[in-house]
Amino acid sequence: MEAGATSGDREKLDLRKQYKYLYSPSARKIEVVDVPRLSFARVDGAVPTGLGPGDSPDFQEAVAALYGLSYTLKFMIKKRPGNPIDYPVMWLEGLWMTESGSYSYNTTTREAMTYTAMILQPEFITPELFEEARAQLQRKKPGPGPARVRLEPFHEGLSLQVMHIGSYATEPETVARLRVFAAEHGYTTHGRHHEIYLSDPLKTAPERMRTILRHPVRRVSDEKGLVGSGTVGEGR
Repeated sequence: MEAGATSGDREKLDLRKQYKYLYSPSARKIEVVDVPRLSFARVDGAVPTGLGPGDSPDFQEAVAALYGLSYTLKFMIKKRPGNPIDYPVMWLEGLWMTESGSYSYNTTTREAMTYTAMILQPEFITPELFEEARAQLQRKKPGPGPARVRLEPFHEGLSLQVMHIGSYATEPETVARLRVFAAEHGYTTHGRHHEIYLSDPLKTAPERMRTILRHPVRRVSDEKGLVGSGTVGEGR
């Protein structure tokens, strides 16, 4: 664990600085990153045809539960009497796949999608701490949401990423840039489309929204070694 400064007897952990190379890509050029095994609070769900994520009760419940658990954990750790640590709650992330298997989502036709919504957690968060936070949140805000959240590692591995600046409706243009870069540099995409939401759509003008777009890739030269190996989908 990389720690930052201390405030009195409380240690400060700057996750955004620690993982800056994963959360501050350029908007001008595609970057190749090797994403390590990280710990996330995660929720699976689906958005039906005709609805966007912002209109989906299922997705809204998932997001509320993720933030609720993440902030409960933060204040549990910050206020505990022994070894208190202050750290920021990280950004909301989403892994997406449309019903047709396309990586691009058309905001006009609104095809059905499955998703995994998630928020990065510090590596010192144990299953026991996670369950304690879940119980606290359930007592404070009863409902089905907290029970949907799980703590688990996610290893995305070799990936392409870029900062998309603009509305969600214009993301397909940036996704196309990722795919062109992959083809020109000997990569092939696999797994699910990954978005990291750095802007609040309720507080930010659409043209100023910042969203990291990421996609796991393999080198084309490595594909032959995967034939018949059963290696498919995203890392776990």
